[in-house]
Amino acid sequence: MIRLFDIIFSFIVIVAILSWLTPIIGLLIILDSGGPVFFAQRRVGRNGRSFLCYKFRTMILNGDADRLQAARNDKRITFIGNILRKSNLDELPQFFNVFIGDMSIVGPRPHMHSDYDKFSSLVKRYEFRSMVRPGITGLAQIRGFSGPATDMESIFGRYQWDAFYVRNAGFLLDLRIMRKTMMQQLRFGFNGLTVPV
Repeated sequence: MIRLFDIIFSFIVIVAILSWLTPIIGLLIILDSGGPVFFAQRRVGRNGRSFLCYKFRTMILNGDADRLQAARNDKRITFIGNILRKSNLDELPQFFNVFIGDMSIVGPRPHMHSDYDKFSSLVKRYEFRSMVRPGITGLAQIRGFSGPATDMESIFGRYQWDAFYVRNAGFLLDLRIMRKTMMQQLRFGFNGLTVPV
């Protein structure tokens, strides 16, 4: 049921929103910093499988993108990229990932491989969070664990909520997380308080 919901919901977003918003955002990105509109990065998916995760590009082209998390006030982030990140619009292309089955709307956020390896060395059985598809939003994000994971408290705190989600995953929980995410987005919008990694 969750997979069918993912397909239907992501298809609606792609047709009703991304079909007209992508050209606008794409033009702004090109005018602001040139280069490609999209950013694709290898991330860890369900059962540890690697997949290409898509976002609107928010940084200048750089060699550290697959190694260093974006920090707050990161100098690599462009002017338009900063707006996209604060509004979470940079995450919208991930609905394509949902549609093709790499991701779900709700689930633990997917890590780039370098972060996954680092966090796995710090937290026992960290791979447990990868038993479900990664999500655009998740329980950890609505519980305040968003932005860069830079210390043990943020890394382990996210893992605890992700593990709780894996143990209790279901359609009703997904709906509650989606509702909370939309409420946060409407409330905070462009204030930069709901930026997922």
